[in-house]
Amino acid sequence: MNPTAFPLAWPAGKPRTPEKKRVRGQFSRKENKTRSYGDGTSYNYTETKYLTLSIAVDRALEELRRLGARRATISTNVVLRNDGFPRGGQKPPSDPGVAVYFTLDGDPVALATDRYDTVEANLAAIAAHIAASRAIKRHGVGTLREIFRGFTALPAATSPDDWRKLLDEPQTLAAAEATYREKMRTAHPDVGGSEAQAAALNAAITRARETLR
Repeated sequence: MNPTAFPLAWPAGKPRTPEKKRVRGQFSRKENKTRSYGDGTSYNYTETKYLTLSIAVDRALEELRRLGARRATISTNVVLRNDGFPRGGQKPPSDPGVAVYFTLDGDPVALATDRYDTVEANLAAIAAHIAASRAIKRHGVGTLREIFRGFTALPAATSPDDWRKLLDEPQTLAAAEATYREKMRTAHPDVGGSEAQAAALNAAITRARETLR
């Protein structure tokens, strides 16, 4: 697995959110303020401000640190800073999707979302997901490895045309769908297959639906 930080390397087999179904994120940041008066008194208050991309990156990196993640890559369509992470202050990309790759106890993990209409909101959502997962672990119901088992990072296709070979060179979408259903009967993990096989088939049928009619 060698995901790129730029451009966006979307996980194989994970469906994309249609542009019209993306929503506005409600993420924000808090700043502690102090107001002083002429008589020497003052009071503290919290001010809610817009979440910047820089703050979202820092929030995600902090959650990854607390998780114990290693070799983290934040992948977006945002040009990178010198440290290899997304740089703020530029025109938002048309594709706001975010994928975060890392290893946890040696296992490769990929978290990705494009539910929201900005990169910073999607990155904040991933940070919030990690924070919530750590909270679940504290209750002793499941280990972090169990919690993240469904997010195993799988390699993407090595060639733009690999999906055609995987679906037996279909000429029509109907043929692709039929082959997909037939192969998924044995490829799915629940019936003796593997997550890698199922993800590859899911990625292939997604490309077929985009290409064939």
